[in-house]
Amino acid sequence: MGFAGSDDAGVFRLDGDRALVQTVDFFTPIVDDPYDWGRIAAANALSDVYAMGAEPVTALQLVGWPRDDLPMDLLGSVMLGGADIMAEAGCVIVGGHSIDDKEPKYGFAVTGIAPVADITPNDAALPGQVLMLTKAIGTGIISTALKHGASTERATAAAIASMTTLNRSAADAARRIGVRAVTDVTGFGLLGHLTEMVRSSGVSATIDVAQVPVLPDVEALVAAGMIPGGTKRNLASVSPLIDPGSSTEAERIVLADAQTSGGLLIAVDAALADALIQAMHDEGASCTRIGMVVPREFAHGPSGQIALT
Repeated sequence: MGFAGSDDAGVFRLDGDRALVQTVDFFTPIVDDPYDWGRIAAANALSDVYAMGAEPVTALQLVGWPRDDLPMDLLGSVMLGGADIMAEAGCVIVGGHSIDDKEPKYGFAVTGIAPVADITPNDAALPGQVLMLTKAIGTGIISTALKHGASTERATAAAIASMTTLNRSAADAARRIGVRAVTDVTGFGLLGHLTEMVRSSGVSATIDVAQVPVLPDVEALVAAGMIPGGTKRNLASVSPLIDPGSSTEAERIVLADAQTSGGLLIAVDAALADALIQAMHDEGASCTRIGMVVPREFAHGPSGQIALT
């Protein structure tokens, strides 16, 4: 599996039973604290491996640092945060590469291993399945508010807690139940990544807007204009593919918000939905029913992808 199907990570079959899963992600600071930035960057890079049903094994650090403008001890704090999350994941940092850069950047290339039978691509969603989301959305809006000094303490704390939480437990629960279709919600937002899933699977979907979990104070921040450029581009991209129903523009902005280290979006058989919720609880994670997978021919016909209700 490569980039043609918009899957979360590359998958290379090693033999009849095992597959190598590889991904890479890095970005500029999105929070003020360097240690938290490192933790978020690590959790975010690991997420694609978990979304593919694999266990991370090794990681390489990627660093861009303005060595003449920022002290190296700040970089040490960033790397400590990354190392702590990688240790939590049981993933070994085996090296990396750094360059002198005008703007600080940090992230990882992560390699995982999975039985071929456990791989969970984004193209296996089926009509009648329930859509589950494991984390609240709104991190992009809160991060933008942080840059403008407009975020609230509770919004910031909730966003950092969410972004530093590994998707490991949620992925373990999905694997226990036998889920086949998973993606994670990151830069393209909930609507963007759901669009990739339904397009790859040849289906459509409905989203119950009121059921989508949202981080604290996000709606107020949207009203205050704290909307990332990436979120605006996401919404413009998916707007031709959605039936907005009775949703407001503000609600659609949140649904399209560009996430960092977001949750897993899971399509699960309706008969197994309650079992998945229980498995999540057993693993110390949680999930929320947010919609349904439906046949491709609903609403607008073949061009209709997602209906908001």
